[in-house]
Amino acid sequence: MNKIYYLASCDTCRKIIKSLPENDLVFQDIRQNPITEEQLEEMYKLSGSYEALFSKKAQLYKSMDLKNKSLTEADFKKYILEHYTFLSRPVFIIDGKIYIGNSQKNVAEVIKVLAK
Repeated sequence: MNKIYYLASCDTCRKIIKSLPENDLVFQDIRQNPITEEQLEEMYKLSGSYEALFSKKAQLYKSMDLKNKSLTEADFKKYILEHYTFLSRPVFIIDGKIYIGNSQKNVAEVIKVLAK
């Protein structure tokens, strides 16, 4: 099952979704339907680390002063499960491969894979 984890209220996510070719993605708005530990485990297996899935751009990251703490993989996992803003968005899982975040290169790769 190909899937996208996104935030419906995020302008960047909405813009990316609009740019996608027709697809069979299952959409999960992580605010309305928070990610489960099982889903996070799947993302972890595909990405190799919780830190890769963690958004250091999140306002909570700054307000909680997490940048001045040395976080472990267990910390990254805990924060992602505690609050949806800590997941770097969007996260695509397509044909067993994970695409994390909204970089132009990442989005271009997703569009290329979905266009096949």
